[in-house]
Amino acid sequence: MEFAATYTTVDAHAGGEPLRIVTGGVPRLPGATILAKRRWAREHLDHVRRALMWEPRGHGDMYGAYLTEGVTPEADLGVIFMHNEGYSDMCGHGIVALATVVVAQGLVARRVGETRVGIDTPAGFVEAFVAWDGRRAGAVRFRNVASFLHTRDLSVQTPSFGPVVVDVAFGGAFYAYVDAERLDLEVDESRLRDLVRAGDEISRAVERACDVVHPFESELRGIYGTILAGPPRSTGATQRNVCVFADRQVDRSPTGTGTAGRVAQLVARGELDVGDEIVNESIIGSRFTGRALERVRVGPYEGVVPEVGGRAAIIGFSTWVVDPDDALSQGFFLR
Repeated sequence: MEFAATYTTVDAHAGGEPLRIVTGGVPRLPGATILAKRRWAREHLDHVRRALMWEPRGHGDMYGAYLTEGVTPEADLGVIFMHNEGYSDMCGHGIVALATVVVAQGLVARRVGETRVGIDTPAGFVEAFVAWDGRRAGAVRFRNVASFLHTRDLSVQTPSFGPVVVDVAFGGAFYAYVDAERLDLEVDESRLRDLVRAGDEISRAVERACDVVHPFESELRGIYGTILAGPPRSTGATQRNVCVFADRQVDRSPTGTGTAGRVAQLVARGELDVGDEIVNESIIGSRFTGRALERVRVGPYEGVVPEVGGRAAIIGFSTWVVDPDDALSQGFFLR
């Protein structure tokens, strides 16, 4: 039987959020920068994104990545993250999962203790450190791109929840942060439908009300998602949150770039000191840690360099095919 295309992937998850890494079936992505490579992927490989992220091979909350060569001297590789709607500026859970796969599969020279993995992303260079005991990859921590509070106490109007006050922060991507209790919501699986509606409405409202763009790179712009936070459920956690992003996609993990942005937000508001750790709990109970390593300036903003930590696991190795006689071969998206 002949197929129109064949793709191979390594599937992993970090904190419950999937990462489908494309390892075969796509050409080398040209471009001198990761942003240029992302533009090329958007123009030439979007059919692959749809085929592997959407049903029947994926689902509405699938997440994936293309691997590329690094573009900076310190990088081992580059990455372009993708989801149900398009492409990401950065992805913290994706870094945790990708670094785990790279070390577990021996794609970099491994060192007992911690193995370093340098990764170029559209948002900039990220340095991950993966625990390695000589047999298995363990906990991951990564030094993220500089993060900052962009807009404080922004009031926006939503159709279902009326006026809502948010902070907008950058942790590799831009997020709106809101206290779920102010919307009479609880960060719980039983309220997921309402949380998704709130997150989607708030993201759209912030986009209308505020021009959100990185001071150094105009392609890093727009609200990636909304993070709704509430009290933690388990001992030792600082908060419990859920991120709604892209086309009403729900992050199962605590959200790595969201945790980085939260650290930047709390430091800017004087609620967290450099070096102090937060433990961020997801809607399913998984955890990431976050802390500010140092203060930095990002154009007109006072920011921090955050470190985020978490764990990931490989869950499968797959070969996917596209049957030319399959009317749904390029995938479909259903909500």
